[in-house]
Amino acid sequence: MEFRLLGTVCVDTQTGPLPLGPAKRRSLLAALLLRANTPVSVARLSDCLWDDTPPLHARTVVQGHVSRLRALLTGADAEMYGVELATLGDAYMLRVPETLLDSQRFEELLMLAREQRSPADSVLTLKEALSLWEGPALTGTYPSAPLQAAAHALEESRLTTVEQLAHAYAVLGEHHRAAAVLRAEAVAHPMRESLAAALLTALHRSGRQSEAVDCFHRTRRLLADELGIGPGRELAHAYAQILRGDPEPAPDLPGRTAAGDGTGAGTPGGAPGLDLHPTDLLPRAPRGFQGRAAELAALSRAAAGEAPVCLLTGPAGVGKTALALHWARRAPAAFPDGRLFADLRGFGDTGEPTPLEVLREFLLALGVAPRRVPESAQAAAALFRSLTDRRSLLVVLDNARDSAQVRPLLPGGTDCVTLVTSRHRLDGLIASDAARPVPLDVLEPPDGTALLAGVLGEERVLAEPVAARRLAELCGGLPLALRVTAARLAGRPHRTLAGTADELADERSRLTYLDVEDTGVSAALRLTVQQLPPDAVHHFARLGHHPGSHFDPYTAAALAGSDPVVAAAALERLAAAHLVSETGPGRWVLHDLVRLYARGLDPASGPDALVGVLDHCIATALAAADTAEPGGEPCFVLPEDYRRPTAVRDFTDRAEAMNWLATEREDLSLAAAAARGAGLDDRAWRIILLQWPYVVWRVRDGWVPMLELALEAAVARSDPYAESRVRNLLGWVLSEEGRTAEAEALLEPSPGLARRAGDRLGEATALINLAIVQAEQGGLDEALEGCGQAVALAGKERDAHTEMLALQHLARMQLAAGLPQDALDSARTAFDLGPEHEEAARRVLLLTVSGEAHLALGTEREGIRLLDLAASEAERDGYDEGAVRSLEALLRVTSGTEYVRRYEQAVRRLTDGGP
Repeated sequence: MEFRLLGTVCVDTQTGPLPLGPAKRRSLLAALLLRANTPVSVARLSDCLWDDTPPLHARTVVQGHVSRLRALLTGADAEMYGVELATLGDAYMLRVPETLLDSQRFEELLMLAREQRSPADSVLTLKEALSLWEGPALTGTYPSAPLQAAAHALEESRLTTVEQLAHAYAVLGEHHRAAAVLRAEAVAHPMRESLAAALLTALHRSGRQSEAVDCFHRTRRLLADELGIGPGRELAHAYAQILRGDPEPAPDLPGRTAAGDGTGAGTPGGAPGLDLHPTDLLPRAPRGFQGRAAELAALSRAAAGEAPVCLLTGPAGVGKTALALHWARRAPAAFPDGRLFADLRGFGDTGEPTPLEVLREFLLALGVAPRRVPESAQAAAALFRSLTDRRSLLVVLDNARDSAQVRPLLPGGTDCVTLVTSRHRLDGLIASDAARPVPLDVLEPPDGTALLAGVLGEERVLAEPVAARRLAELCGGLPLALRVTAARLAGRPHRTLAGTADELADERSRLTYLDVEDTGVSAALRLTVQQLPPDAVHHFARLGHHPGSHFDPYTAAALAGSDPVVAAAALERLAAAHLVSETGPGRWVLHDLVRLYARGLDPASGPDALVGVLDHCIATALAAADTAEPGGEPCFVLPEDYRRPTAVRDFTDRAEAMNWLATEREDLSLAAAAARGAGLDDRAWRIILLQWPYVVWRVRDGWVPMLELALEAAVARSDPYAESRVRNLLGWVLSEEGRTAEAEALLEPSPGLARRAGDRLGEATALINLAIVQAEQGGLDEALEGCGQAVALAGKERDAHTEMLALQHLARMQLAAGLPQDALDSARTAFDLGPEHEEAARRVLLLTVSGEAHLALGTEREGIRLLDLAASEAERDGYDEGAVRSLEALLRVTSGTEYVRRYEQAVRRLTDGGP
């Protein structure tokens, strides 16, 4: 399997390319691949699929494309290649090994070419990189601004590579080959002056002066005619060399920078006694390093001049030091004047070195005599900047606590690169010194398994490949955890990987197994946590008891017993320390091992934190349901010991409320399961039932297991009110899935349970749902009677919402019984009960049954008008099932091509979410 961006966007498999379908699905794939292994928000994906303001239902379209793309990848056995399209809250992430993505391989080859010591090897590597291109980048995608910008950036990288290849040919003296490489690109990009200048030089050096002169004048005229400017300095200089007949200079080797001349020029007073030989303070790089191709490429780009300071940031144990040393050891030629290293011990128990101590070590390594090292940190920093001003040095500052600790240690030369590693983000260094952040995340399972093999040996890992992958997953991809696990196994040659995985599977003892001697996950996290203020530690400890996977400031506040403003500030502190990760605006996650550590900080607070977050779920779901369906809330009796949160999220409209229900569906399910496990059944069924607006909207979306959990909780509470309400919703979902026999058996006790609980509206809803399945089973008379009883009960309770629901279904059954006038009367009565803009789904269904009744009565024109109105409103509101129903009725009386097209689109949206 191979993913291609350098040409037409496609996915090649052994049986041929996957049928990606329309341009927007191809664009979505491109957007995910451009940020492979990184969460991409729905908002970012929408920007890539539409030029202007995305349509109201952009999220639904994106979800549809993701669903179809996921199905294609599953059908191609993508999982066996380590490929996964994951949903992460309000974002999606395409996990794909870098080796399967042509743009990543292109970057890797460029990095290798820069490290080649032989020009001939550079030529071969650069040609291999360019061979990956099969046309303009991102061909076949929608020309949105983000994708066009990405395509332009990729094309710029390709052109730079062409220029590097020509330079490598020039180093070999093969100027005719350099000219051949450059000519085609110069024709395609006639106003790129760097290409024209390189072509002039190549033609001149290969003895083709007249062609070189002609090339210059063509470019000069084009610049004047198109842009109104003259040739730039680089192009003018190349032309001047031709006119002067300058002899060919000896070109530098690619990737090399001129070193100092050994005289000490430019240093204070000549710096007597200064030794300019290259120095190397780098410690030994760790063995068994795996993966990190994207991060290595980012560091190499920084070393090539993109940024003077590069930040490797990430949580404790993620392998920042290992990556820094591995990269620094790979590219000695890039820093001919040496490499310096200092452990700033920002998160250690042994105390931090002073800036003067670090600078003294650096200055001595650079050849300054001990007696000439200044006694103040300020003077030592000034001398260090002066000595490095004309040099090409790499300075690695490991384990920095904050930006202030780093600034005095920065070198002064433009050819120097500083690589800083830290558990904190060091935003101040980004602001003051234009530092380039390179965030480091955990390893994917294939790289984690490879790390285990690097320590244990490939034979031992290959003997238990499934257990090895499971170990990598249980370690959460954290390199420190993987190395500790490997160390425990290395000392126990007869211990199986599967046995160790079974030990780690128990969350209660996992962290214990991930510590060895004086190192381990707990020890590393402790050093990070001890730097935090007490309030942040309190919030962190409570987050460990969160039953869900994601949280926002409201959730964090409910867990900690604080308010969202205080919780948000604490989350920012935790994020800066890489203890939590932000996956989207205001949405955060904890790494599994970090969660276990946090939970262990204050285990006694677990029950209190759980009740707090469960009641937060109830309060927020109540607000969402009230906003989505005003007046239709089925769960209004709160638990006796309910604790209202200090603040509850507000929802401005139905769309925002439904989006919250959709986004939080998984976490609400996890919260309900945690409540059930803790014996808090009164919370469990409420949390589930409060999702009913989204259940109604997406009825065929796999709700049965969660509703069955709610029913178990209601039965365990011996609560007839709860049991009736849950049976009503579960029975209706089963009937919509075509499981009518199961639905009827489940719904039969429901009206009696509601009566016993004194819940007359619940009884009406139960009668409606039971009537629906009775009608589908052939019992139309019973169904009509039941719906009639429901209308009467709702009318006595003066509940217009439930009465409209009963009338809607009564009208449908009257139509099925051959009573179209009665059906029309029932629908009109329902419309009279509600406001003009009644809930979208119900209005569409009432319009549909009214239209069908008119058709049955022979008033075809009015029937078609109402059905077309129903279809239009359903399409506008994204109610695909309603659109299908109304358009099906239309197609029974008309075969208009427009209706056929709309019907096919609605069915497609309903089945796979595609446009």
